[in-house]
Amino acid sequence: MRLHKEGFAIILGTTAILAGLNWALNFWLGGGLACDIALGMSLVMYVLVVQFFRHPQRNTPEGDHLVIAPADGKVVVIEEVDETEFFKDKRLQVSIFMSPLNVHVNRYPTWGKVIFEKYHPGKYLVAWHPKSSTDNERTTVVVENTYGQVLFRQIAGALARRIVCYAKEGHAARTGAEYGFIKFGSRIDLFFPVGTPINVKLGDKTVGGETVVAQWK
Repeated sequence: MRLHKEGFAIILGTTAILAGLNWALNFWLGGGLACDIALGMSLVMYVLVVQFFRHPQRNTPEGDHLVIAPADGKVVVIEEVDETEFFKDKRLQVSIFMSPLNVHVNRYPTWGKVIFEKYHPGKYLVAWHPKSSTDNERTTVVVENTYGQVLFRQIAGALARRIVCYAKEGHAARTGAEYGFIKFGSRIDLFFPVGTPINVKLGDKTVGGETVVAQWK
């Protein structure tokens, strides 16, 4: 299993802490049931941390008119809203919620040129809270191509305490290519022109880099 570079330090730190705790328990208690239980819990914790940083290969569908899911997760919002940061008009929002068990690699949903990127410090409301899109720590990216512009926003949740965004203004975006990572639970919002054909519905599970979310008109 391939692991994401963002997890190397955390995995090493977790290994050292768990190994130290189990050594100390065995030293002071001399083994026994309590030490066996602690070892079992440590192994479960270690597996959970490692699986969070898995980085699987994805097969992105071909077609420059396709908009692909930027993350693994569940579609929790499809509605028209007022987008106030960049477009400043009414847009069609699609939101994908990522649980701690999902792959947390974030991928470009479309191709083109990055024309806007901005990081906002903020709160850590639960990711499904209506105000998390505007009040939480977040990073906004806008990509433009011959079809138009799409805005996508990484949003930290109650557990996510660090957003990593590799996209910068002027960068070339490639559909399905990695552009960021969010640690420990979060959400991504996408904003399309009103009337854009949407290929998912509420409750659908998405696979980042593979699921077709929308199509350019």
